[in-house]
Amino acid sequence: MIIIPIKEGENIERALKRYKKKFERTGALKELRNRKQFTKPSVAKRAEKLKAIYVEQLKKAEE
Repeated sequence: MIIIPIKEGENIERALKRYKKKFERTGALKELRNRKQFTKPSVAKRAEKLKAIYVEQLKKAEE
């Protein structure tokens, strides 16, 4: 459960913005979407390797 302490005289929009940011950082929504459908471990590993290759190519291109 996420708890956001609201300071004296703080705007509700600002508190809501802090709550949304904190909620996004927890990764709860991302995990929920991942759990909606099952992905085989081999497919997940392949996707992870492809992402690592892509990031590596970006770093090489930057140099």
